[in-house]
Amino acid sequence: MNNAIILHGMPGKDEYYDPSIPSASNLHWLPWLQKQLLINEVNAVTPEIPHAFKPRYDVWKREFERFDIGPNTSLVGWSCGGGFIVRWLSEHKEVVVKNVVLVAPWLDPFREDTTDFFEFEIDIDLAKRTRSLTIFDSNNDSRGVHTSIATIRERVHNVAYKEFHDYGHFDVKSMGTIEFPELLQAILKT
Repeated sequence: MNNAIILHGMPGKDEYYDPSIPSASNLHWLPWLQKQLLINEVNAVTPEIPHAFKPRYDVWKREFERFDIGPNTSLVGWSCGGGFIVRWLSEHKEVVVKNVVLVAPWLDPFREDTTDFFEFEIDIDLAKRTRSLTIFDSNNDSRGVHTSIATIRERVHNVAYKEFHDYGHFDVKSMGTIEFPELLQAILKT
């Protein structure tokens, strides 16, 4: 059976602890995407990473590896979640997955975070272990995201690239909706 793992990004500490804001895995387009995949017979999960505002690779890795990851798996990572997927796949060269979509992936290019979360070498052949690896970018996202995307595109061969206009960081406020049909299509097409 096809499955998908959808990883959220790094919320702010205030957002993380605000009881009026849903958890990161239940915000923006993530629940919508999960539901659309489920009704398309893809067993989709949106793991919640503890203390995601201060990312620790060992914690993200533990939560991520709770799920089956193999040739029928689609991986979707948003922002820091996308950066995590790049690192995890780079460090697990034996793993083959169905497809990967990185939505505004962030690799902390200016070392704004004080952890070692992004201290790794990107596997240039990462895309060879998937039917497709696609990056979603918005023209008005942050400099850090654009720099991260440029790094991935320079180092990884055979990456598909899709640019959006005025989607910001692909959050509800910027997009004006929780629906993300372009992302759903990118996952289901392979």
